[in-house]
Amino acid sequence: MPEGIRDKAVILGMGCAKFGERWDAGPEELMLEAFTEAIDDAGIERDQIDAAWFGVFYDEQSVGKSALPLSIALRLPNVPVSRVENLCATGSEALRGAVYAVASGACDFALALGMEKLKDVGYAGLPERSKGSFDDLYVPSYTAPGAFAQLASAYAARTGIEMDDLKRAMAHVSWKSHQNGALNPKAHLQREITMEQALNAPTVAYPLGLYDCCGVSDGAACAIVTTPELARSLGRKDLVAIKALQLAVSNGAEAGHSSWDGSYSLTTRIAAKRAYAEADITDPREELDLIEVHDCFSITELIVMEDLGLSEQGEAPKDVLDGVFDRDGKVPCQVDGGLKCFGHPIGASGLRMAYEIYLQLLGRAGDRQLASPTVGLTHNLGGIPNRSVASVSVFGLTH
Repeated sequence: MPEGIRDKAVILGMGCAKFGERWDAGPEELMLEAFTEAIDDAGIERDQIDAAWFGVFYDEQSVGKSALPLSIALRLPNVPVSRVENLCATGSEALRGAVYAVASGACDFALALGMEKLKDVGYAGLPERSKGSFDDLYVPSYTAPGAFAQLASAYAARTGIEMDDLKRAMAHVSWKSHQNGALNPKAHLQREITMEQALNAPTVAYPLGLYDCCGVSDGAACAIVTTPELARSLGRKDLVAIKALQLAVSNGAEAGHSSWDGSYSLTTRIAAKRAYAEADITDPREELDLIEVHDCFSITELIVMEDLGLSEQGEAPKDVLDGVFDRDGKVPCQVDGGLKCFGHPIGASGLRMAYEIYLQLLGRAGDRQLASPTVGLTHNLGGIPNRSVASVSVFGLTH
């Protein structure tokens, strides 16, 4: 039986560029901004890095198809660099590579960096772009808002909730993220909104309104990982350890037959079950101090609360409206503003989530700092509900 990677790797340093419409910076500058913070935080030299994993989704729009841009931009010491991509879980995929390398003993110090540079090329996220004749002529007939709007409709059909009541819960999700994002100087959107604004916003894909959808951002985030023993030899006392890092990928069942009703994320449930087993978590609602989840749309965050076992089936809208996931609630969610307000540069998002957990566990989150958290979770959902990649990671503070 595989023994997993629990407590075999710790985060030595992290960094994150400011997210947003970064007209002032190219891909290389964004990578360097995140890396500089991470290497300074880690307290090691660049030449001590043994290998790196570079996550970027839209290669042709950002940097090209190879790993060379990362190695050149950071002047890495001619070490192995692998470019990875796994839809919106790309940043988590980069972290997985670095963590597995350290946990296996193949590396002492490994780097994971995720980046996306989308604003300069005009990418708006809607509608779905075609690849053109160079690659193929297939143009998907869906958009991301359209696909996730169907998730909302299916959830309402399964639970019997009135759509107006579901929309109120979705509006609360968005309101909460804006409240939190206003406290985050690195967030793309730092403006509070009212529930009325969220409820009365223009419709994008019913029942999703403008404030139910995350935007498009430029940004980068970076992690340097090592073993607990090496971290302590460098004088570190408080360590953020990786307790679990699990990935589940659709095998086609959701789109292949009617066993899936379209109202939940199957891959999230599978990845969460594996992560909880690896991290020895039996009651996530009681044991997790904060979470960062993939709120590409407000309905996604809402249904993920049930998929992660934080709400009973059909109870997520009530829990959301009761403030369970607010900053001062039972399980604070998106304390940094989430994808909705921190931003969603696709290749960086998974690492940005880990960055917030890392800061919170070490008590370094500034105005948004929670009271003494010790265990946090991140969740990515890549693709669309019936063809998805889900990543669930658990991080814990050790002394």
